[in-house]
Amino acid sequence: MPVKIIHIPEIGDVTFTPNTRSRSIRLRVKPDQTVHVTFPRYVSLQEANRFAEDHKDWISRQKLRMKSRVSSLSEDNPIKTRSFTIQFQQHSGKFMVRQAKNLVTLFYPEGHDLNDPESREKVRRVIDTVYRIEAREYLPGRLAKLAEQCGFRYNGLTIRNNKSNWGSCSSRNTISLNLQLMKLPDHLIDFILLHELVHTRVKNHGPGFWKMLDTVTGGQAKQLTKEVKKYSPGL
Repeated sequence: MPVKIIHIPEIGDVTFTPNTRSRSIRLRVKPDQTVHVTFPRYVSLQEANRFAEDHKDWISRQKLRMKSRVSSLSEDNPIKTRSFTIQFQQHSGKFMVRQAKNLVTLFYPEGHDLNDPESREKVRRVIDTVYRIEAREYLPGRLAKLAEQCGFRYNGLTIRNNKSNWGSCSSRNTISLNLQLMKLPDHLIDFILLHELVHTRVKNHGPGFWKMLDTVTGGQAKQLTKEVKKYSPGL
């Protein structure tokens, strides 16, 4: 069964995706407020659709929460990252980016609203570029240090721009980290890195995994998990 998009009144378009690895129906609202349902192949599309309809109220609440997370952009509020300041300036020309050491300026055309879709996409690209630079400078060394301190080994590291998760660990113990990690405070970056390092030994999220993660985080695994959920990989 291919991916199916169904319009549901009061919700909007919902993307339904069958997944052979799914054991239950899962409902997710992404940062861009799109709604996605994944379900096992033995579950019918009609049943998955009913599941989404039964959770209309929850979906509406999640959409409002995601909308409230989208901050307003303005020239008076530059974005500060670990190493850079991103500021915005209106001018008579086209969209243009200039960098002077750790100051990045996005020039945008007169008459443009900095919060319209086109402008926000330009801002997203600039932020992604900055995060990529910072991630390449910071994450490899930090991962290596935590691995050495806690006695873990991994076989490689990749840094990607992933909108759905903070990191992953392959069956061959290659760790992939999301460059969006750079928006997190240091202690949460460490938590995600330790999470993936634990996966080099435990390939699931069973009791053994959480016991080991709790050990390497000083008994704070559950608390740190709650903190991470306050953030989203999206802009």
